[in-house]
Amino acid sequence: MAPNPLHLLEPKDCALLLIDQQAGLAFGVGSIDRQALMNNVVALAKTATVFGLPVVASTSATKVYSGPLMPAVKSALPSVEPIDRRSMNVWEDDKTREAVLATGRNRLIVSGLLTEACVTFAVLSALSAGLEVYVVGDACGGLTTASHELALGRMQAAGARLTSWIQVLLEMQRDWTRHETYDGARAIVESHAGGYGIGLAYAREMIRPA
Repeated sequence: MAPNPLHLLEPKDCALLLIDQQAGLAFGVGSIDRQALMNNVVALAKTATVFGLPVVASTSATKVYSGPLMPAVKSALPSVEPIDRRSMNVWEDDKTREAVLATGRNRLIVSGLLTEACVTFAVLSALSAGLEVYVVGDACGGLTTASHELALGRMQAAGARLTSWIQVLLEMQRDWTRHETYDGARAIVESHAGGYGIGLAYAREMIRPA
């Protein structure tokens, strides 16, 4: 039975799907600064690790144009072996689709390139298959801002839920007294969340028991 969409994300319900986070495709991204995109994807990958989410990564055209999984993403997920495929739609690749389904999780968190194609196709197909899908909009990249936003809108209209990497992390942590994930979550925020992370690090150093 699928989780109630009104319920907050719980790690036990979720899996992460990374689609084509490859340099050859990142070259074409114009909807977000590429360094910001990289930061967001790495932060999301680290979040999945801290909260114990199963991760499926898929690549395409690695020998032709797109290249391998970007090194920073691979470093954040050293135990994840990307599944290379030919089809633009992850869901039409038997090996990748079965890997996602084998996680047994009903909530699928998606990040990928390009928003207008491989991300949209996979999300629409996963929704059709009955999964609850969350698209991490700031960890996806489109060719233009307009086409990225139109693609997000199409997915949302079909039933996908839009979110950001920091919302995924904070929604799963929710309480800073959850000690089992506190250190890992805090480290991600400090490294990747800009001013919020700077403030968190500052507070940690300044507010100490007498």
